[in-house]
Order: sequence, then C-alpha cells, then structure tokens
Amino acid sequence: MLKLREKRGFTLIELMIVVAIIAILAAVAIPQYRKFQLRAKTSEAKANIGAIRSVEEGWSAEHDYYYAAGPNPTNNPGASPADWPTGTNFDKLGFKPAGKVYYRYAVQSATSTFNDDGVPDLSGGTGTIVAHDNSVDIAILAEGDLDGDGTGSKYGCVDEDPSIKGPSGDDF
Repeated sequence: MLKLREKRGFTLIELMIVVAIIAILAAVAIPQYRKFQLRAKTSEAKANIGAIRSVEEGWSAEHDYYYAAGPNPTNNPGASPADWPTGTNFDKLGFKPAGKVYYRYAVQSATSTFNDDGVPDLSGGTGTIVAHDNSVDIAILAEGDLDGDGTGSKYGCVDEDPSIKGPSGDDF
C-alpha cells in the first residue's frame, strides 16, 4: 500500500498572523526611526554653533571686535542638505562646515540673552560688532526646516553663555 506523503508548511491563518505582527512592529518602528534621524541631523546645528563660537572668540581676541556673518546658505536648506556656498563672509572668520548642511547660520549683534521660546530671527549681515567685557555682544544662530513642513526650528547661543537654546522641549 502506498503511503501518502505528509504535507508540511504553514497554514494561511499562521501566515496572516505573522504578517500582522510585522505590520504592527513597522508601525511602531518607522516613526521612531524618523525621530532618531531628525535628532541626528539636529546635532549638526549644535556642532556648528560651537565651532562658530570658537572662531568668533579667537577673532575677538585678536581684533578686539566680533565679526558679523551670514546668513549662509542664503536659503533655508530644508529636508535635503545644501552645499556650503564658497566665498561667504564666514571665510574671513575661517569657518567652513564639513560637507553639506541642513541649517543656515548667522552671527549678529545681540543686546540680551534669549530663552528657549525667544531665539531671534536670522538677519545676519557683515561688519563689526564691538566686544564689551561681561556683556552679550553676539548671537550665533542656526535655522532649519528638517521635515520640510514650512515650520523651521531655530537654535542659538550668545558669546557670554555657551549653552545652546532651541525650541521648547528640545533636548539641546
């Protein structure tokens, strides 16, 4: 007598359950992945603001004034990075970021410190800003729209306080 071979495999129900589990995991993981991507891109602003602050302090020590620069790049890069333009007024300071940027940067005069909700707008320009001891002279600012929704976020610090301020609830 011939013996029928046993069929092995998954039933349709088992396969549907596995697909449903994968879909649930993806629904949780994809937004978290995007959040981590945005945080990584935001760290560019912190690093570059710190570098600009360092070159401005060096410039001030040598020339007894701060140098106003920016905003560069001229347009807010948005969700895709932009090349750093050549021949900017940041060249005089000796600052050039490595690679493309997601933010535009400026150094401008500041009359007082600002808090998380009051980071000033970029106005930039070139020229000199007189350096006074123990007072706020410049604001170093970064502005970007990483998710491309038209609502940008701004970060900045002043020469007297190296802590970087940004939108409320940001981890900076």
